[in-house]
Amino acid sequence: MSEQSATADLGNRVMEVIAKTQRIPLESITLDSTFEQLKIDSLDGINIVFALENEFGINIPDEGVQSMRSIGETVEGVRKLVAEKTAQPEDPTV
Repeated sequence: MSEQSATADLGNRVMEVIAKTQRIPLESITLDSTFEQLKIDSLDGINIVFALENEFGINIPDEGVQSMRSIGETVEGVRKLVAEKTAQPEDPTV
């Protein structure tokens, strides 16, 4: 799978998680959508973060959460965290 299609797949998964968590139609979400446009408030954002962490097996740091204002920024943040996770070997002591 090419890096571009892997990124598109990851973006689709992020949008699916947000649509499911917020109970909004997937087709109403684009990479350019902001949380404000989608009427996603900070409490909704917390639920989305938990759902994304579970979906991708990552830990989103607080400063990362604060920088997420749009779907595109969220996808990019998740992509970076997934890349960091796959670059590190699993630590059996954790």
